[in-house]
Amino acid sequence: MNKLYIDTRDNNRIVVRLNKNGEVFQEISVASKNKAQITLPLIEEVLNKAKLTISDIDKIDVETGPGSFTGLRVGISIANALSFTGLVRINGKKLGEVEIPQY
Repeated sequence: MNKLYIDTRDNNRIVVRLNKNGEVFQEISVASKNKAQITLPLIEEVLNKAKLTISDIDKIDVETGPGSFTGLRVGISIANALSFTGLVRINGKKLGEVEIPQY
């Protein structure tokens, strides 16, 4: 199973990790601004290292908090877009399943 992990919750760091059948590929970047512009190339880098495309991804895990609100939005938005293009589950949920947060 190929799992992509996206963590943009920290104000100063982005982590993208890909687990390809037990082999781990990871990119970490220090970034306080322009997270969307930095995260996508990091995803592309780990996919290239693993010799995979987004259509090869079986599952996407993305951090949902706690953390920087803007950072969380970036990671979740990217995961949603990638999920939509490849019909991949995010955090174990099918496309369209809604999770109601408890505050």
